[in-house]
Amino acid sequence: MIERILIDYVTAHHDFCAILLRYFNPIGAHESGLLGDDPNGIPNNLMPYICRVAAGQLEKLTIFGGDYPTPDGTCQRDYLHVVDLAVGHLKALEYAENHNGVEAINLGTGNGISVLELVTAFERANNIKLPYVIGPRRDGDLPAFWADAQKAESILGWIATRTVEDMCRSSWEFARKSAEQ
Repeated sequence: MIERILIDYVTAHHDFCAILLRYFNPIGAHESGLLGDDPNGIPNNLMPYICRVAAGQLEKLTIFGGDYPTPDGTCQRDYLHVVDLAVGHLKALEYAENHNGVEAINLGTGNGISVLELVTAFERANNIKLPYVIGPRRDGDLPAFWADAQKAESILGWIATRTVEDMCRSSWEFARKSAEQ
């Protein structure tokens, strides 16, 4: 609905620019380890849940579905480092200062990473073994989806630069520092 409102506003005010940023699964934390994702209660997102399992605060990770039509049977998603996402916002603001109209732009890596690949990357990046089980699928989960970020590169000059291991390392660093406070 917000996108529709912005499109209507730009249609009525031709000197205005709106950038509709669409992104998928931001994870990771600031490299300082001071800013990151620490939800109250049991996390609903995968990376904070993984960090709580790694810290021993939760017994194990349940991966929802192991029979999807993907190489390892688990869902694939486009995980994007939150700092890359922040840079994408800055690039969009820079673009908007000198342009009019509406642009819908995906911010992502353009690569699908499976849940098992993310778990393995976390283990490798942080030298931690995570206990997990494969559980039943969740209703509504799609097997695989990721961004087509070509427009972000061509219009904004933006590409995601951080790796899955960077995302995993920074998430764990933030979780460890948060636990110390």
